[in-house]
Amino acid sequence: MLYKITATINTAKIKEFYIKLTDGSIASQDPDGKEMLASMKRAKITDTGLVTWYERCFCAIPLQHERITVYDHYFDTFTPILVEEVKEDISRQSFWEHMKTA
Repeated sequence: MLYKITATINTAKIKEFYIKLTDGSIASQDPDGKEMLASMKRAKITDTGLVTWYERCFCAIPLQHERITVYDHYFDTFTPILVEEVKEDISRQSFWEHMKTA
């Protein structure tokens, strides 16, 4: 299933999150690490810290494993919405680039 996620990053932990994304810690996580890494590379952020991205997940509870192992440590709010397709409706700053300079 495909979800559009809207979340608020915990700014105190953004550098730690970026390090874990780039050092392979998250990518090596089975079964969803590579998808989380790819999703964060596609994610966008607003000036107010609202991050939006699309991510595939097949858990009974949307992104349950991803949240328990990673996302709930770095995001203060997290809202997944089931969607049928990726839409080019996210035209904000790259979250990946934002984390690099944070």
